[in-house]
Amino acid sequence: MDASGQAGPAWRHWMEAARPKTLPAAVVPVVVATALAHSHGAAHGPAALVCLAFGGLVQVGTNFANDYYDFVQGADTPARVGPRRAVAAGLIRPAAMRRAMWIVLAAAFAVGLLLVAVRGWILLPVGIISIACAVAYTGGPYPLGYHGLGDVFVFLFFGLVAVGATFYVQAGHLAPDALTCGAALGLLAANILVANNYRDAETDARAGKRTLVVRFGRRFALWQYGLSHGVALCAPVALRLNGQGWPVLLPLLLAPWAALLTRRLERSQAPPEQIAVLGSTAKYLAAFGALLAAGLVAA
Repeated sequence: MDASGQAGPAWRHWMEAARPKTLPAAVVPVVVATALAHSHGAAHGPAALVCLAFGGLVQVGTNFANDYYDFVQGADTPARVGPRRAVAAGLIRPAAMRRAMWIVLAAAFAVGLLLVAVRGWILLPVGIISIACAVAYTGGPYPLGYHGLGDVFVFLFFGLVAVGATFYVQAGHLAPDALTCGAALGLLAANILVANNYRDAETDARAGKRTLVVRFGRRFALWQYGLSHGVALCAPVALRLNGQGWPVLLPLLLAPWAALLTRRLERSQAPPEQIAVLGSTAKYLAAFGALLAAGLVAA
């Protein structure tokens, strides 16, 4: 029995709360940045693994914070149409979730100190801000996700910052290609959030969670989703024009899938359809990152 009296081992509830399906948003930037570092002759496996651990811990910590604070803010209720949340479903006590959030984020900070030891104190504020925003996304006096800033947070920290910092740790400098890759991955990671918020628009509005979908409507969300796919697909072209070899264009093979996902989101009516699009959007990010990384290495 768990804390609420529901059957099932507690570790399964914690695994569910960690939301492993969201981990591509943390893993893909590290893989792509490492492939880019390899193309610059600067890949460093141990440093990449530390970046991977830091990104994964921040992702899980963000998910725990989201689970806890959405319950406290009243966004997660029995009326929720998406996957269940551990605290709202009574599977994990709020205090236990809050404690786990701080433990995971403290572990991320400790791991981040290893990167500071490798590349200097310039990385310390980057790590601190990343961890602080993991909490501020749905918690604190001005929750970012409740004021339409969640998409900006994801674009910056799971795109530009994740790729840029991982590349910098290995190469010792930043390159324009790192920003190009980071922008593409940030847009695709934000699309995961768009698909999630598209589904939850009504319940978010009732809870006062003013996401971009709530503020501007589903038509705006569809344009954002489709344009993000289109701009991300321009990134391989930009990399090629900047001197990378032809294999870097491999992600362009995914253009039909991007169009299909946008059409599926537009036609979706019921929550199960929208949950399926959300899962496929995460898979698309993983596929895009895999092809981009393979292209960078081959180029």
